[in-house]
Amino acid sequence: MSKSKFIADKITKLLEQGLISYKDLSSEILNIFNSKKDEIILKLELPTKEEFEVLKKRVENLEKKKIIKIKKKSKKLKR
Repeated sequence: MSKSKFIADKITKLLEQGLISYKDLSSEILNIFNSKKDEIILKLELPTKEEFEVLKKRVENLEKKKIIKIKKKSKKLKR
């Protein structure tokens, strides 16, 4: 909460002094939100697209192998 209050106070002071216009204010707010978004994404440690694709293929292969095992077991049980 203190960070957002600090930012709001800074923006208020700049507006009072007439040093910042509406366009500057909107671009500054967008920059703040974008930096926070990037900070959150970094904390999540999300995989890259390439890593995700490799993991997806590995899971698909494991699922196929399990299905094959289950089919083999069911065939043995039917006999």
